[in-house]
Amino acid sequence: MTDRFRTTLDWEDARVFVALARHGSLSATARALGVNHATVARRITALETTLGARLFDRRSDGYGLTAAGMDALEAAEAMEKAAARLARAPREPSLSGLVRISATPSLADGFLVPRLGALAARYPAIDVEIISERRLASLSRREADIALRLGMPGDGAVVARRLATIGFGYYAAPAHAATLADGAAPVFVGFDAANAHLPEAAFLARHFPRARLAFRANSQFTQAQAAAAGLGVALLPHFIGATLPGLVPVALAPACPARPLVALTRPLQPEDGAVRAVRDALAALFAAEAGLFAPDGA
Repeated sequence: MTDRFRTTLDWEDARVFVALARHGSLSATARALGVNHATVARRITALETTLGARLFDRRSDGYGLTAAGMDALEAAEAMEKAAARLARAPREPSLSGLVRISATPSLADGFLVPRLGALAARYPAIDVEIISERRLASLSRREADIALRLGMPGDGAVVARRLATIGFGYYAAPAHAATLADGAAPVFVGFDAANAHLPEAAFLARHFPRARLAFRANSQFTQAQAAAAGLGVALLPHFIGATLPGLVPVALAPACPARPLVALTRPLQPEDGAVRAVRDALAALFAAEAGLFAPDGA
């Protein structure tokens, strides 16, 4: 569509109009704006078409405003002043500071840390500290700002936001899985004695009480690597088992129940902008990769 059919005012046309009214000639206006004089002439013609009025008299000594042009200049200068005020308006301060995230070792190493690049790119002034342990860091004592935990909290003093549903499955190296398909009894990789109370360890002990535990470790990420090395079957969260090379799913029953993953924070205040931004970014990350947590539709 050509300019002669336009009905919407273009601010660039108005800006050129104000400059021509001040400088009085195409060449002087072009030099002031850093454009060529043909652009200036085209902009003025476009504005006159839009307004339906002749704004300048073209004289031998330059361009003089018509009565319509003087009226238009008053409005255009008001637009110019408004644009200048807008440019000087205070901007939202950039978010900065340290945000500490408490997460289980498997969640930190197997999912979270490799995906923090996008967070750093979006909020370059926010520093992140990962506290990788199973002990629930105290939010009230400021040991962490965000705690990622499996299971809903019993403490009503914290704010819980559900991030995902963590599904579990049995995984093994292909060769070991083949022996199970041929009827061999499963040999497991699992938690050490110090972590026998954890839900996945208790689940294996309850449902496979006579099975051999050939390898023990306190980290599910380490268990996954051991299973990939052929040491046995590991009960793993899908986000580890389905993504670590060298593992395949194994059809054993019963299935381990899924568990909710929640982000816990203190009630956030207006000054907690960095914590809120990181919490929201984590929620978006888990939502975007929800398929990693229950690829079998659990």
